[in-house]
Amino acid sequence: MDHPAWAEGNLAEGFGGTHGEGLEEVFSAAHTLRVRLFTPVSGATTGKNLRKRVTPDDSPTLKGVSALQIGTHEVDAVLFDAGGIFVIPDPNVLAPLLSYYGASSELSAYHRAHFWAMAAKSAAQSGESDWSAYNVAYVESVGVPAHDRAEAAQALDRSRSAYIWRWPLQDSVQALRGLYDRGVPIGVVSNASGQIEDILARSGVCQVGPGAGVPVRIVVDSFLVGVAKPDPHIFDFGLAALTDIDRSRVAYVGDSVTMDIAGARNAGLVPVLLDPYDDHVGSDFYRVRSLLDLLP
Repeated sequence: MDHPAWAEGNLAEGFGGTHGEGLEEVFSAAHTLRVRLFTPVSGATTGKNLRKRVTPDDSPTLKGVSALQIGTHEVDAVLFDAGGIFVIPDPNVLAPLLSYYGASSELSAYHRAHFWAMAAKSAAQSGESDWSAYNVAYVESVGVPAHDRAEAAQALDRSRSAYIWRWPLQDSVQALRGLYDRGVPIGVVSNASGQIEDILARSGVCQVGPGAGVPVRIVVDSFLVGVAKPDPHIFDFGLAALTDIDRSRVAYVGDSVTMDIAGARNAGLVPVLLDPYDDHVGSDFYRVRSLLDLLP
């Protein structure tokens, strides 16, 4: 996600099929993500210097790892979105709100709902401030009956707050720790409201420097820097912490096609979409079902 708002439409009815197979007509040319580790040749430094491919018979210690390969791209650092990547809207808040309208009370349903709704938002090509399609898709996904969806979507919209994007995705945190342990430079670039660095730290996800979460080089909050995705200039603030690395060798992982994939592409980064339910089969960008897929 990006900015803490909501919204989107009924993809199943709008694009044919149930829960997403019609999306294949919207997104084309699937890319399978493959990740390999590289370790520096003896005497070489980081950046664009020569690297030796790691094979099963030539496995390095974690201390020697300096780069990843994503598809055909050799990558030296990874920047991440925050919402939808490390935290999602708290189901402990939204389940009681929406169960009033007949929604499921199972917390796992709200994980699925976020990504279904983000796919709907992307399919509708909604801008940052338009979350109407997300709202409708979200309440549909958690099981609100058709006759109550309009009111439930309005209730969801009225509950919008940056401060409920706080439910940590533990596999994402585990993957972030794995990248850090391998010496891969990491950071966060998020459309937010001035709160995201505190929420990531409070939720035990990450912080700049030592702390309870994973140390990262930088956390960029769009509200604080005055520019937001998909404007590619927001990435310049994140890249300022990666001055020794060419931007073409930096990956950016997000959950929005319109905000994250488009913005990262225009900034000259390697875009990767977190797509845990394969809602974007046939897309022309790299996808992972979990951030753990970034680890070799």
